[in-house]
Amino acid sequence: MTTRVLVTGADGQLGHPLVQSLGRDPALTVLAVGRGRLDICDPASISAVMAEFEPEVVVNCAAWTAVDDAEADEQAATEVNGTAVAHLARACAVGGAWLVQMSTDYVFDGRAHTPYPEDAPPNPVSAYGRSKLVGELAAQDLLPDRHYIVRTAWLYGQHGQNFVRTILRALAQRGSVDVVDDQLGQPTYADDLAQQLHALIVRRPPAGIFHGTNAGMTSWYGFTCAIAEHVGLSPDAVRPTNSAMFPRPALRPAYSVLGHGRWADVGLPTMRDWRAALGAAAQAGVLGPRSG
Repeated sequence: MTTRVLVTGADGQLGHPLVQSLGRDPALTVLAVGRGRLDICDPASISAVMAEFEPEVVVNCAAWTAVDDAEADEQAATEVNGTAVAHLARACAVGGAWLVQMSTDYVFDGRAHTPYPEDAPPNPVSAYGRSKLVGELAAQDLLPDRHYIVRTAWLYGQHGQNFVRTILRALAQRGSVDVVDDQLGQPTYADDLAQQLHALIVRRPPAGIFHGTNAGMTSWYGFTCAIAEHVGLSPDAVRPTNSAMFPRPALRPAYSVLGHGRWADVGLPTMRDWRAALGAAAQAGVLGPRSG
Protein backbone atom coordinates (compact mmCIF):
# COMPACT_ATOMS: atom_id res chain seq x y z
CA MET A 1 0.00 0.00 0.00
CA THR A 2 1.55 3.30 -1.07
CA THR A 3 0.80 6.87 -0.01
CA ARG A 4 -0.65 8.97 -2.82
CA VAL A 5 0.91 12.43 -3.14
CA LEU A 6 -0.39 15.13 -5.47
CA VAL A 7 2.10 17.87 -6.43
CA THR A 8 0.80 21.08 -8.00
CA GLY A 9 3.13 23.38 -9.90
CA ALA A 10 5.11 20.26 -10.73
CA ASP A 11 7.06 21.81 -13.59
CA GLY A 12 8.43 24.68 -11.50
CA GLN A 13 11.67 25.38 -9.69
CA LEU A 14 10.70 23.38 -6.60
CA GLY A 15 8.03 21.15 -8.08
CA HIS A 16 10.38 19.49 -10.55
CA PRO A 17 13.01 18.23 -8.05
CA LEU A 18 10.27 17.38 -5.55
CA VAL A 19 8.54 15.10 -8.04
CA GLN A 20 11.89 13.48 -8.81
CA SER A 21 12.64 12.88 -5.12
CA LEU A 22 9.19 11.53 -4.31
CA GLY A 23 9.15 9.39 -7.46
CA ARG A 24 12.21 7.47 -6.30
CA ASP A 25 10.38 6.33 -3.16
CA PRO A 26 8.56 3.01 -3.72
CA ALA A 27 6.31 3.78 -0.76
CA LEU A 28 4.79 6.76 -2.61
CA THR A 29 2.59 7.11 -5.67
CA VAL A 30 2.96 10.58 -7.17
CA LEU A 31 0.72 12.57 -9.48
CA ALA A 32 2.54 15.63 -10.83
CA VAL A 33 0.30 18.32 -12.31
CA GLY A 34 0.89 21.68 -13.93
CA ARG A 35 -1.65 24.37 -14.69
CA GLY A 36 -2.73 22.58 -17.86
CA ARG A 37 -4.04 19.70 -15.74
CA LEU A 38 -5.06 21.50 -12.56
CA ASP A 39 -5.85 25.20 -12.16
CA ILE A 40 -5.63 25.92 -8.42
CA CYS A 41 -7.83 29.00 -8.89
CA ASP A 42 -10.67 26.80 -10.17
CA PRO A 43 -12.46 24.75 -7.47
CA ALA A 44 -14.01 22.50 -10.11
CA SER A 45 -10.60 21.69 -11.57
CA ILE A 46 -9.29 20.85 -8.10
CA SER A 47 -12.28 18.68 -7.27
CA ALA A 48 -11.98 16.71 -10.50
CA VAL A 49 -8.32 15.82 -9.95
CA MET A 50 -8.86 15.10 -6.25
CA ALA A 51 -11.78 12.78 -7.00
CA GLU A 52 -9.79 10.93 -9.65
CA PHE A 53 -6.52 10.51 -7.73
CA GLU A 54 -7.72 10.58 -4.09
CA PRO A 55 -4.44 11.89 -2.66
CA GLU A 56 -3.52 11.55 0.98
CA VAL A 57 -1.08 14.46 0.74
CA VAL A 58 -1.24 17.54 -1.51
CA VAL A 59 1.91 19.64 -1.92
CA ASN A 60 1.12 23.06 -3.38
CA CYS A 61 4.13 24.33 -5.32
CA ALA A 62 1.97 26.51 -7.59
CA ALA A 63 2.20 30.21 -6.79
CA TRP A 64 2.37 33.79 -8.00
CA THR A 65 6.11 34.49 -7.60
CA ALA A 66 6.47 37.85 -9.41
CA VAL A 67 7.18 39.90 -6.29
CA ASP A 68 7.26 43.34 -7.94
CA ASP A 69 4.24 42.68 -10.18
CA ALA A 70 2.20 41.91 -7.07
CA GLU A 71 2.53 45.56 -6.02
CA ALA A 72 0.59 46.60 -9.14
CA ASP A 73 -2.04 43.85 -8.86
CA GLU A 74 -2.31 42.62 -5.29
CA GLN A 75 -5.79 41.23 -5.92
CA ALA A 76 -4.52 38.89 -8.65
CA ALA A 77 -1.56 37.79 -6.53
CA THR A 78 -3.86 37.10 -3.59
CA GLU A 79 -6.19 35.06 -5.76
CA VAL A 80 -3.32 32.69 -6.58
CA ASN A 81 -1.41 32.76 -3.29
CA GLY A 82 -4.37 33.05 -0.93
CA THR A 83 -7.83 32.30 -2.30
CA ALA A 84 -6.60 29.32 -4.32
CA VAL A 85 -5.02 27.84 -1.18
CA ALA A 86 -8.43 28.01 0.47
CA HIS A 87 -9.87 26.08 -2.51
CA LEU A 88 -7.19 23.41 -2.08
CA ALA A 89 -7.67 23.26 1.68
CA ARG A 90 -11.43 22.76 1.34
CA ALA A 91 -10.88 19.95 -1.14
CA CYS A 92 -8.36 18.36 1.21
CA ALA A 93 -10.86 18.63 4.07
CA VAL A 94 -13.45 16.75 2.02
CA GLY A 95 -10.99 14.02 1.05
CA GLY A 96 -9.19 13.77 4.38
CA ALA A 97 -5.85 14.79 2.83
CA TRP A 98 -2.95 16.75 4.30
CA LEU A 99 -1.90 20.01 2.63
CA VAL A 100 1.72 21.11 2.40
CA GLN A 101 1.57 24.82 1.57
CA MET A 102 4.76 26.53 0.44
CA SER A 103 5.28 30.02 1.85
CA THR A 104 8.00 32.62 2.13
CA ASP A 105 10.26 34.76 4.30
CA TYR A 106 8.30 37.76 2.94
CA VAL A 107 5.62 37.16 5.57
CA PHE A 108 8.09 38.87 7.95
CA ASP A 109 9.07 42.54 7.89
CA GLY A 110 12.83 41.94 7.85
CA ARG A 111 13.50 44.17 10.86
CA ALA A 112 14.78 41.38 13.12
CA HIS A 113 18.43 40.83 14.04
CA THR A 114 18.20 37.17 15.06
CA PRO A 115 16.66 34.28 13.10
CA TYR A 116 12.87 34.31 12.94
CA PRO A 117 11.46 31.27 14.78
CA GLU A 118 8.51 29.45 13.26
CA ASP A 119 6.11 31.05 15.74
CA ALA A 120 7.27 34.64 15.17
CA PRO A 121 4.31 36.95 14.40
CA PRO A 122 4.11 37.65 10.66
CA ASN A 123 4.17 41.27 9.52
CA PRO A 124 4.48 41.43 5.72
CA VAL A 125 5.47 44.76 4.18
CA SER A 126 4.81 43.89 0.52
CA ALA A 127 1.79 42.80 -1.51
CA TYR A 128 3.50 39.49 -2.26
CA GLY A 129 4.10 38.84 1.44
CA ARG A 130 0.51 39.72 2.29
CA SER A 131 -0.80 37.40 -0.42
CA LYS A 132 1.27 34.49 0.89
CA LEU A 133 0.11 35.14 4.45
CA VAL A 134 -3.51 34.84 3.27
CA GLY A 135 -2.61 31.37 2.02
CA GLU A 136 -0.98 30.42 5.31
CA LEU A 137 -4.03 31.49 7.30
CA ALA A 138 -6.38 29.61 4.95
CA ALA A 139 -4.46 26.37 5.43
CA GLN A 140 -4.41 26.83 9.21
CA ASP A 141 -8.09 27.74 9.49
CA LEU A 142 -9.51 25.09 7.15
CA LEU A 143 -7.13 22.22 8.01
CA PRO A 144 -6.10 22.86 11.62
CA ASP A 145 -4.81 19.32 12.14
CA ARG A 146 -3.66 18.42 8.61
CA HIS A 147 -1.45 21.22 7.30
CA TYR A 148 2.23 21.96 6.97
CA ILE A 149 3.28 25.49 6.10
CA VAL A 150 6.86 25.46 4.83
CA ARG A 151 8.48 28.88 4.42
CA THR A 152 11.48 29.13 2.15
CA ALA A 153 13.68 31.93 0.83
CA TRP A 154 16.30 32.78 -1.80
CA LEU A 155 15.44 29.62 -3.72
CA TYR A 156 17.52 28.52 -6.72
CA GLY A 157 17.91 25.35 -8.75
CA GLN A 158 18.10 23.77 -12.17
CA HIS A 159 14.62 24.84 -13.27
CA GLY A 160 12.91 28.21 -13.60
CA GLN A 161 14.24 31.73 -13.24
CA ASN A 162 16.21 32.61 -10.12
CA PHE A 163 19.00 34.80 -8.77
CA VAL A 164 21.76 32.37 -9.71
CA ARG A 165 20.74 32.30 -13.36
CA THR A 166 20.38 36.08 -13.44
CA ILE A 167 23.85 36.60 -11.95
CA LEU A 168 25.52 34.06 -14.24
CA ARG A 169 23.93 35.72 -17.27
CA ALA A 170 25.07 39.17 -16.11
CA LEU A 171 28.62 37.97 -15.46
CA ALA A 172 28.76 36.34 -18.89
CA GLN A 173 27.50 39.48 -20.61
CA ARG A 174 29.30 42.20 -18.64
CA GLY A 175 32.17 40.48 -16.83
CA SER A 176 31.29 42.14 -13.51
CA VAL A 177 28.23 42.89 -11.37
CA ASP A 178 27.17 45.21 -8.54
CA VAL A 179 25.23 43.37 -5.85
CA VAL A 180 23.60 44.59 -2.64
CA ASP A 181 25.39 43.83 0.61
CA ASP A 182 22.70 45.10 3.01
CA GLN A 183 20.17 42.27 2.71
CA LEU A 184 20.88 39.08 4.67
CA GLY A 185 19.31 35.69 4.07
CA GLN A 186 19.76 32.00 3.34
CA PRO A 187 20.37 30.83 -0.24
CA THR A 188 18.36 27.62 -0.57
CA TYR A 189 19.02 24.86 -3.08
CA ALA A 190 15.74 23.53 -4.47
CA ASP A 191 16.97 19.92 -4.45
CA ASP A 192 17.74 20.18 -0.73
CA LEU A 193 14.30 21.61 -0.01
CA ALA A 194 12.70 18.85 -2.09
CA GLN A 195 14.43 16.20 0.01
CA GLN A 196 13.35 17.98 3.21
CA LEU A 197 9.74 18.01 2.06
CA HIS A 198 10.04 14.33 1.16
CA ALA A 199 11.20 13.56 4.70
CA LEU A 200 8.35 15.64 6.15
CA ILE A 201 5.74 13.79 4.12
CA VAL A 202 7.11 10.40 5.13
CA ARG A 203 7.47 11.27 8.84
CA ARG A 204 4.07 13.04 9.02
CA PRO A 205 4.56 14.85 12.38
CA PRO A 206 1.80 16.99 13.93
CA ALA A 207 0.56 19.92 11.86
CA GLY A 208 2.43 23.21 11.97
CA ILE A 209 4.93 25.62 10.45
CA PHE A 210 8.43 24.71 9.30
CA HIS A 211 11.20 26.85 7.85
CA GLY A 212 12.69 25.24 4.76
CA THR A 213 15.98 27.04 4.12
CA ASN A 214 19.60 26.00 4.05
CA ALA A 215 21.53 26.82 7.23
CA GLY A 216 23.87 29.75 7.76
CA MET A 217 23.44 33.21 6.31
CA THR A 218 25.03 35.62 3.88
CA SER A 219 24.23 38.71 1.84
CA TRP A 220 23.33 38.76 -1.84
CA TYR A 221 26.88 40.07 -2.37
CA GLY A 222 28.38 37.19 -0.39
CA PHE A 223 26.25 34.69 -2.29
CA THR A 224 27.35 36.19 -5.61
CA CYS A 225 31.02 36.03 -4.61
CA ALA A 226 30.58 32.32 -3.84
CA ILE A 227 28.87 31.75 -7.20
CA ALA A 228 31.70 33.54 -9.01
CA GLU A 229 34.27 31.41 -7.21
CA HIS A 230 32.51 28.19 -8.20
CA VAL A 231 32.55 29.16 -11.89
CA GLY A 232 36.21 30.14 -11.79
CA LEU A 233 35.85 33.94 -11.80
CA SER A 234 37.81 36.39 -9.70
CA PRO A 235 36.00 37.84 -6.67
CA ASP A 236 36.91 41.24 -8.13
CA ALA A 237 34.15 40.62 -10.67
CA VAL A 238 31.63 41.27 -7.88
CA ARG A 239 31.29 44.72 -6.31
CA PRO A 240 29.25 45.47 -3.16
CA THR A 241 26.56 48.15 -3.16
CA ASN A 242 23.38 48.92 -1.22
CA SER A 243 19.65 48.59 -1.77
CA ALA A 244 19.23 52.32 -2.39
CA MET A 245 21.07 51.85 -5.68
CA PHE A 246 18.47 49.32 -6.87
CA PRO A 247 15.00 50.69 -6.03
CA ARG A 248 12.23 48.16 -6.67
CA PRO A 249 8.41 48.40 -6.46
CA ALA A 250 8.28 45.84 -3.61
CA LEU A 251 10.16 46.38 -0.38
CA ARG A 252 12.64 43.55 0.26
CA PRO A 253 13.21 42.32 3.83
CA ALA A 254 16.65 43.45 5.00
CA TYR A 255 16.93 40.38 7.25
CA SER A 256 15.49 37.12 5.95
CA VAL A 257 17.20 34.60 8.20
CA LEU A 258 14.80 31.89 9.39
CA GLY A 259 15.19 29.66 12.44
CA HIS A 260 14.81 25.89 12.16
CA GLY A 261 13.81 24.76 15.64
CA ARG A 262 10.69 22.89 14.58
CA TRP A 263 12.65 20.25 12.64
CA ALA A 264 14.49 19.20 15.79
CA ASP A 265 11.21 19.17 17.69
CA VAL A 266 9.82 16.48 15.36
CA GLY A 267 13.05 14.49 15.12
CA LEU A 268 14.14 15.52 11.63
CA PRO A 269 17.56 16.98 10.74
CA THR A 270 17.81 20.53 9.47
CA MET A 271 19.10 21.36 6.01
CA ARG A 272 22.85 21.70 5.46
CA ASP A 273 24.78 24.97 5.28
CA TRP A 274 24.15 27.06 2.16
CA ARG A 275 27.83 26.85 1.15
CA ALA A 276 27.77 23.05 1.06
CA ALA A 277 24.49 23.18 -0.85
CA LEU A 278 25.96 25.56 -3.42
CA GLY A 279 28.89 23.20 -3.88
CA ALA A 280 26.49 20.33 -4.51
CA ALA A 281 24.54 22.48 -6.97
CA ALA A 282 27.75 23.30 -8.81
CA GLN A 283 28.63 19.59 -9.01
CA ALA A 284 25.14 18.90 -10.37
CA GLY A 285 25.65 21.43 -13.17
CA VAL A 286 23.28 24.09 -11.85
CA LEU A 287 26.00 26.74 -12.29
CA GLY A 288 27.05 25.46 -15.71
CA PRO A 289 30.62 24.59 -16.71
CA ARG A 290 33.53 26.24 -14.94
CA SER A 291 35.25 28.95 -16.95
CA GLY A 292 38.67 28.29 -15.51
